Amino acid sequence: MTGSTLEAYLRSFSAAGGSQQVAIAGTIQRLANAALKLQVALAEGAVDLRPRPCQDARNPSGDAQHALDLHADELFTEAARDAGVAHFASEERPNAMVLNAGGTLGLALDPLDGSSNIETNLSIGTIFSILPALDTPEATFGQKGRAQLAAGFFIYGPQLSLALTLGQGTHIFTFSRRLGTFIEANAGIVVPARGKVFAINMSNYRHWDEAVRLFVDDCLKGSDGVLEQDFNMRWNAAMVAEAFRILRQGGIYLYPRDERRGYHNGRLRLVYEANPIALLMEQA
Repeated sequence: MTGSTLEAYLRSFSAAGGSQQVAIAGTIQRLANAALKLQVALAEGAVDLRPRPCQDARNPSGDAQHALDLHADELFTEAARDAGVAHFASEERPNAMVLNAGGTLGLALDPLDGSSNIETNLSIGTIFSILPALDTPEATFGQKGRAQLAAGFFIYGPQLSLALTLGQGTHIFTFSRRLGTFIEANAGIVVPARGKVFAINMSNYRHWDEAVRLFVDDCLKGSDGVLEQDFNMRWNAAMVAEAFRILRQGGIYLYPRDERRGYHNGRLRLVYEANPIALLMEQA
């Protein structure tokens, strides 16, 4: 890897703009520092933070809440507070809150996407979205996705990587243990126009709308069907893992609504999952 460091990239971004860009850069740097701390907890198995549900606890979205979910939330909440973020929203908290009344930014995040993968040692991540702060947290996080100033995700796997957009393309940084910092591995990455992988939870086939079933049927027919191409299927149960693969290899990820109770409107959360990933993909 011969790219610049994350610190240098953020300094360049700050120097080219005003106080808002300085605040964005500072926030991302503190998020990166928090991600490093979380990576240590994950890599060590977090023996003192056993990755089991906390007495059958559920987060506000209805997912099982593990001790590591709460630890991740604490790390990133503290990072946001230190960065001077005005408004903060997390999947692990029932309500958005004010952290710094004089701040100019809102930060929404999923502290530990795919935490059900912890015990099986599969990739998981942290997704974040940065918005301009408005009068109240509700107003800040009620803005449309196009209002985002920056977005990205950390993925904790064989490598610790950051996919980041500041509205100037999508860049991938990978943490170098040798250098002790994130190094730019891909500048201005472009999603391949055609991919060979589709990602969807096939066990829910019978619950999907007909249009989704028909599309997946076409994928399964491969070169014998209308798509005239053979595909592979992957499902990691972590949006960051699917998104990272698509950034590098192309393909498609689907998590459609279905007829099960609680799934009629889909399960991806707009503010801190769908919007930031959409911005990353748009910029790539």
